[in-house]
Amino acid sequence: MADKVVLVTGAGSGIGEATARRFSLDGYAVVLAGRTRAKLERVAADLPADRALVVEADVSDEEACIFLINRTLERFGRLDVLVNNAGVHASGPVAEAKTADWRKVMGTDLDGVFFLTRAAVPQLVSTQGSIVNVSSVSGLGGDWDMSIYNAAKGAVTNFTRALAMELGPKGVRVNAVNPALTLTDMTKDMKNDETLMAKIRERTPLRRPADPDDIADVIAFLASHDARYVTGVNLPVDGGLSASNGQPPQA
Repeated sequence: MADKVVLVTGAGSGIGEATARRFSLDGYAVVLAGRTRAKLERVAADLPADRALVVEADVSDEEACIFLINRTLERFGRLDVLVNNAGVHASGPVAEAKTADWRKVMGTDLDGVFFLTRAAVPQLVSTQGSIVNVSSVSGLGGDWDMSIYNAAKGAVTNFTRALAMELGPKGVRVNAVNPALTLTDMTKDMKNDETLMAKIRERTPLRRPADPDDIADVIAFLASHDARYVTGVNLPVDGGLSASNGQPPQA
C-alpha cells in the first residue's frame, strides 16, 4: 500500500479517527479532514509526518470540498480511497424540529457526501479506487423521533447503491457501512445514560455497543483488494441488531 492515499472526513475523533489510524497502519498516506484543526493535529501527531496531511474543511461547503481534493493532489498526487465519514445528529419529534437542525444535518450528512464525492470521482477513476460511505442502521430503517437523521442516512444508503451502478463500469467501487450505536464523542450523552445502554445491550445479540475500531476495520476491508468484487453494499456493522424482526425476547 506504499503508494496509496486515503481521504477521511471527520477524522478528528470517533470512527474517523479510528479509520485514519487503521489506514495508516496499512501503509496508506492519510489526509485527515474536519472542522477542528486541533483535533486533526492530535490524531496526525501519531502518524508518520511524511504520510499525513491535515486539512481543515467543512464538507457542507461545496468550495471547501473542491479545495480538499485539490490539496490532497498537491501533497500526494493521487487519491485511491474516499471515506465519507463526517456526520452530525439531530433528534426529536418532527413537529418540534427546527429548520436549522434539518439544514445542519442535511448539509453535513448528505450534501457533504455529494459535494466531496463529485469532486473526487475523476481522481478515483484514474486510480481505479473506491468510496466507503459511513451511513447508519438509521439509514436502513426508522427510529423513534429521529426523522431528520433517518432521512439523511437513508439518502446516503441509496446514493451508495446508485453510485455503485454508475461508477462500476469505470472501475470504481462504492460501498457503505451502517453502524449501530458506536461509542464516540457524538454519542456521549447516550453512553452516559445507563437505562438506555441497558436497553441497547438487551436488543443487541453481541450485547454491547460498537467501538470505533469495530467500524474502522470493516471500512478498511471494503476499501481493500480482498473486497475487489464487492460494490453497492450497505453493510450493517451492528452486533446483529438489524437481524431482529423487532419482537422482544421470549424468555
